[in-house]
Amino acid sequence: MYAPRRALVLVDIQQQYFDGLLEIQYPPHEQSLPRITAAIDAATAAGIPIVVVQHTAGEGAPVFAPGTPEYELHPEVESRRAGTWKSVVKHYGSVYADTDLTQWLRDQNVDTVTLVGYMTNNCILGSAVEAEGLGFTTEVLSDATGAINIANDAGFADARTVHTTLLALLNSNWASVGTAEAWTAALTAGQALPGSDLGTSAVTGTARANQP
Repeated sequence: MYAPRRALVLVDIQQQYFDGLLEIQYPPHEQSLPRITAAIDAATAAGIPIVVVQHTAGEGAPVFAPGTPEYELHPEVESRRAGTWKSVVKHYGSVYADTDLTQWLRDQNVDTVTLVGYMTNNCILGSAVEAEGLGFTTEVLSDATGAINIANDAGFADARTVHTTLLALLNSNWASVGTAEAWTAALTAGQALPGSDLGTSAVTGTARANQP
């Protein structure tokens, strides 16, 4: 049986997402943060590589400005930080864009990247999609990520709809999606996290849509 060579990537678990305009709404960060820390603890116990990512919008920016309290990692993550963690600062949505993460993962012989953090509707989505072309398998932990309400000229979607819809989308093609508990069990067993595929998702979706 294939045993994934994993790395856990902590995406933008910064104070910016715990208050104010960009505060994570679904699942509430009070629920997702403990799942994130549980994943960190499981990864540490299993001895797999951990990557911590912080987003920067540049000095003086209204959000994600280095040197501001909002830029800092949440204390629950910072308190677990170890010298062995790989640190990445990014300017784009994807954790791979214009960073050295791709080569570092290959140097560690990683083939499967587990994403936790924020936001589902931006950096988790962008990272999972880009990973396909880079040759990495992606896992996304559904209860260790989160989304915000969004509205613009194209429409409106509340955070729950955003989160659940994007996770269904990712699970249909770009990632295996599961809970932190399911992932920890798979990690302990040395197994892949189960996912779906586009064909199966299409058949099931058609059947659901045609239900009376």
